[in-house]
Amino acid sequence: MKRIQLLSKVSRVVIKLGTRVLTTRENRLDTSKIEELVEEFVWLRKKGIQLTIVTSGAITAGMKSLGLKIRPKNLAKLQAAACVGQSQLMRIYERLFKERGFIVGQILLTKDILAKKERYLNVRNTLSSLLSLNVIPIINENDSVAVDEIKFGDNDTLSALVTNLVEANLLIILSDVDGLYADYYRTDKSGRCYQRGKLLSCVENISEDIEKFAKRTNSPQSMGGMITKIQAAKTVLKKGKMALIANGERPKIIREIFAGKKVGTIFLPK
Repeated sequence: MKRIQLLSKVSRVVIKLGTRVLTTRENRLDTSKIEELVEEFVWLRKKGIQLTIVTSGAITAGMKSLGLKIRPKNLAKLQAAACVGQSQLMRIYERLFKERGFIVGQILLTKDILAKKERYLNVRNTLSSLLSLNVIPIINENDSVAVDEIKFGDNDTLSALVTNLVEANLLIILSDVDGLYADYYRTDKSGRCYQRGKLLSCVENISEDIEKFAKRTNSPQSMGGMITKIQAAKTVLKKGKMALIANGERPKIIREIFAGKKVGTIFLPK
């Protein structure tokens, strides 16, 4: 089945925004880029597709405000940066969506919340209510209180769990790479991709060979890398959902995806 046919059936989507999509090379929040993405999300909502956003970028944004040039190793300083940066992120999202007639709602999660049935069901009911009220949920890990034992570890993992939680048809992971490359992709010291192999347009089976193509990034500003994106795809595929990894720095990326263009790498369930 062609992409356009698969995507025409999507009624609910989760979009994960990576740190490098939301920040400049100087590690500042890129408000112009965020506004471009919000325009794409509004276009999606006006098509009648329900949307949940999983956002990164809070710690990096907070680091800049606090004058921290290097990501702290000290947990308390990391959490302080998350507190400051998360409020900045939400102010930007709230303003941009409000200007376009949409309301957003913030949900901060830790792993233990989704691990306990009562809390899991409560979060699911909250998200269901927000979506039914045409509110766009914006989710992040609660880095300001999370410790290793209750951390998801990265927002790729969180976005996959949220996709299954809200029963979305599709998970879109937006990063600064065009998708999954066969053979290799190389990054500079900041973790941004500068050399690529062959882009895989469609993956129907995440085999060991496919997993070998996923190279861990070396960015100090973000967690995970391609390997966590592949693992996130596997998580949603097990539930019969689709996943797509694409470049969030590409103009009008969401419209291109839903037009059926061969951008990014789409992962299909068996």
